[in-house]
Amino acid sequence: MFCDLAGSTGLAGQLDPEDWREVIRAYQTACATVIHRFEGYIAQYLGDGILVYFGYPQAHEDDAQRAVRAGLEILDAMDALRVRVQREWGFPLAVRLGIRTGLVVVGEIGGDGRYEQLALGDTPNIAARIQALAAPGTVVIGESTHRLVQDHFECRELGQETLRGVAAPMMLYEVVGELETPHRSDAEEVRALAPLVGRDAEAGRLTQIWRQVRTGGGHVVLLSGEAGVGKTRLVQELKMQVADERHIWLECRCLPYHQHSALYPLIELLQYLLPLRREDTPEEQVAKIERLVSLCRLPPAETVPLFAELVSDVTLPPNRYPPLTWTPSQQRLKTLQAFLALFTQLARQRPLVFIMEGLHYVDPSTLEFLSLLIDSCPLDRVLVLLTYRPDFSPPWSEREYLTTISLNRLKREQVDTMVSQLTAGKALPSALHQHIVSRSDGVPLFVEELTKMVLESDLLREGPHHYELLGPLPALSIPSTLQDSLMARLDRLVTARGIAQLGAVIGRQFSYALIQAVSQLDDDTLQREMARLIDAELLYQRGELPQANYIFKHTLIQEVAYQSLLKSTRQQVHQRIVQVLTEAFPSTVKAQPELLAHHATEAGLTDQAVGYWQQAGQHALQRSANVEAAAHFRRGLTLLKTLPETPEHLQQELTLQAALAPALIATQGFAAPDVVNTYFRARELCQQVGTSAQLFPVLRGLWVCLEVRADLQTARTLGEQLLEHAQRGPDPALLVEAHRALGNTFFWLGELDTARDHLERSIALYDAKQHHALAFLYGTDPGVVCCAYAAWVYWLLGFPEQALASSQKALGIARTLAHAHSEAAALNWAGVLHHLRREEQAAYEQAEALMALAKAQGFPYWLAEGRILRSWALAALGQTGEAIEEIHQGLAAYRATGAEIQRPYWLALEAEAYALAGQHAEALKAVNDGIRAVYATGEHWYHAELYRLKGELLLAQTKPVPNEADASFQEALTTARQQQAKSLELRTAMSLSRMWLAQGEAARAQALLAPVYQGFTEGFGTADLRDAKSLLASLNAANRGHP
Repeated sequence: MFCDLAGSTGLAGQLDPEDWREVIRAYQTACATVIHRFEGYIAQYLGDGILVYFGYPQAHEDDAQRAVRAGLEILDAMDALRVRVQREWGFPLAVRLGIRTGLVVVGEIGGDGRYEQLALGDTPNIAARIQALAAPGTVVIGESTHRLVQDHFECRELGQETLRGVAAPMMLYEVVGELETPHRSDAEEVRALAPLVGRDAEAGRLTQIWRQVRTGGGHVVLLSGEAGVGKTRLVQELKMQVADERHIWLECRCLPYHQHSALYPLIELLQYLLPLRREDTPEEQVAKIERLVSLCRLPPAETVPLFAELVSDVTLPPNRYPPLTWTPSQQRLKTLQAFLALFTQLARQRPLVFIMEGLHYVDPSTLEFLSLLIDSCPLDRVLVLLTYRPDFSPPWSEREYLTTISLNRLKREQVDTMVSQLTAGKALPSALHQHIVSRSDGVPLFVEELTKMVLESDLLREGPHHYELLGPLPALSIPSTLQDSLMARLDRLVTARGIAQLGAVIGRQFSYALIQAVSQLDDDTLQREMARLIDAELLYQRGELPQANYIFKHTLIQEVAYQSLLKSTRQQVHQRIVQVLTEAFPSTVKAQPELLAHHATEAGLTDQAVGYWQQAGQHALQRSANVEAAAHFRRGLTLLKTLPETPEHLQQELTLQAALAPALIATQGFAAPDVVNTYFRARELCQQVGTSAQLFPVLRGLWVCLEVRADLQTARTLGEQLLEHAQRGPDPALLVEAHRALGNTFFWLGELDTARDHLERSIALYDAKQHHALAFLYGTDPGVVCCAYAAWVYWLLGFPEQALASSQKALGIARTLAHAHSEAAALNWAGVLHHLRREEQAAYEQAEALMALAKAQGFPYWLAEGRILRSWALAALGQTGEAIEEIHQGLAAYRATGAEIQRPYWLALEAEAYALAGQHAEALKAVNDGIRAVYATGEHWYHAELYRLKGELLLAQTKPVPNEADASFQEALTTARQQQAKSLELRTAMSLSRMWLAQGEAARAQALLAPVYQGFTEGFGTADLRDAKSLLASLNAANRGHP
């Protein structure tokens, strides 16, 4: 608050200096009396100006209200002085005040032996600017203060004002006076609950569900509510209800800074189940893991190594546990299955209650596990209870065994009951009780904190049946915001406050071992301070010392404690944590590199943090946790922007950009703008600081982006550059990728023989054991891709059985690698082959499997392709109405990824679906769109089939146009022969033969079809060849003169 006498310069010039000194003293005394009553702090007397702080050095729960009330009372106090000055000297005297709320840093400023405690920041300056605009005899406040006091004071809007030194205009308000009946805004922040009040229905429903679970059959409960509305307290109530019953209780929570740490809550839960101690020998750690695995009747050969890698850095006895040979993606899948098996076995022993709180912070891998658990839930005696805030949307559809519960704020009578329970039934003074009720706004934690604040203060005397006020009710007892309330509680903790702040820097949860190492306190001192924090109900303790773990009662308590530290102090603590983690907790660093990266970032150790984020990204990528990997790489890139542009930093950026791209391909699609931009930036960096070895994967990445965008000529040029690069080097893996690239591109261009040559060269060079890492470097495995593309080429060239064998080989490689993105690709390409072979049911099954995998893994590109393919299969199986609507959505989703390749083919499928539904005009439009796409992009592999379909549709119209149909068939036939696409030539020959047969030209038809059919050496059981054989028989009969 800044207070100043209006017109003081002119007044001082007209008064005797001694008289003026007397006026100033009287004015300052009147102001100081009021300020001290409201526990404000007078920082400076600046002539006739006074600078006052509320909230320093002691925080109060209602400092904004105190400042406004003090301002109004200063105006009242000036009345008597104004009358005196007017009477004795004949001059008017008026004061004006400006108030601004904001964060500041208070520090000692000065020199030459003179120092002052001053608030640094724009808040004091803006308060002075506001005061300068106030009319004499008024209190004017800014927007930040108005938000805090508007429910307690009548305020008049003054409009937007531009303040000197402030960039944006600011809305100002004049405080007219205090409201007679204060009310609370509905926008107050919501917190948590102490006594269980107003939750009878919800608690009863949970108890009922638990009874059903006990008798057999699982259930899922989704518990939703704003922060602090009582989700955790309801969970605690359930725990109390089941305490005396035979059950297993497991609980864990998701944390914001572990939102990109794969399986973090489950790993923490596993640590708790074992439990491992720092002082355990490797043999003891292995024994504990084996004991848990045995108790849960899980296969030890697989499960012990999986759990050991998750929770520790123990070297397992090689004679009992040979090294795992799974790929990272396969190991990730095995890990999810192991956790699911763990839960299943526990539930078979006793009914299981599994709690996961804070689902709004869940990582994608844990969410995938929850989906598996929920799907299996009906089969086991498991109660799954998941809590989250309303801004989280659960991905699970409605089902019989799933219940959603939403928690709302408390009603007035429920708040009364809660206050009574907090005071153990002893009544508070009526005015104090009413103040708590009106200020809490039905938010349980507001009620709890307000009441506790009052009870912990020195304002009350406890009697047998009620509390009595020791004096007038000061505002000290009434927090205006939860942050103020918590800050006041922290201030009263004195020595323990520092430990709370230290814990807050570590995180929401922390172990005794870690805070001991960071604090460097002896055991007695640290345990005493931790006990104070627990007694103050700021922390919960799990486990016994020295293996105890701690968690802040609420996330917001941790945030307030964290923000109460100066930035410089926070950085120093983060630096200490980095040092401790790297020196004393290597297993934690190895398992959670993102934790070290977070602390290094906040410590300002930017160079180190970039490297740690890179490690965290690679760690996630190796587990196929692509969403988390992309987030980690991006954090590193963001930090790099703050560093000087040196060759070393550019080299780091190149590494990060190149690693980021495959993760983005998986999560956004090959041609998504982010993917393209990432590769272009990586190429730019290669030109500046890159090596030849670094350039190849970047060019390879650009090639796939441009190919999927259907820029085929540029993709061909890049493919040729890749081959030239690979031929100059000694690494056969480069040749594998170069031939793959050219094989793919030539396929799309319709140059089938050339495509086959490159694909077969790549397949010949490919070795799954040597080249499995290429899937992580490029996003898909080259062996999978080449076998799948070769399958399409073989079918087009007239080898249906070789095509099927190659497709099955691609699926086999993908499943052996257990690389989810490669498996999705193989499923899609296998589905397309089944469409080409006219195997509707098989195509449907592959599309279903592809969509399930793509949904689980978050692959939008493959999900869209699966949807289109499934739609065609539905139409072919007779469900044309559903198919057409879905195919439109699939096409839109496909193009939304930036993809244009294969569009002529997808439009052909759309045309087939329309034709099956009898909508020939719409089918013809889709075919024409496909033909235009062929010429626009140069994607010619399906050129012939599009023209054949056009011819069929021209004949199927209400008014057939055989001449135009014949022209389309001839275009298809010419193109198929030029491409040596025997399968498409056969289809076109059959279409022409049927038309000619209907026109009485059986001999001409037979002369066309017979040699094409006779050119096949395999695949005679496929639909096309069966139809050709049947048609030839009909033509032969017609030529013999039979009807």
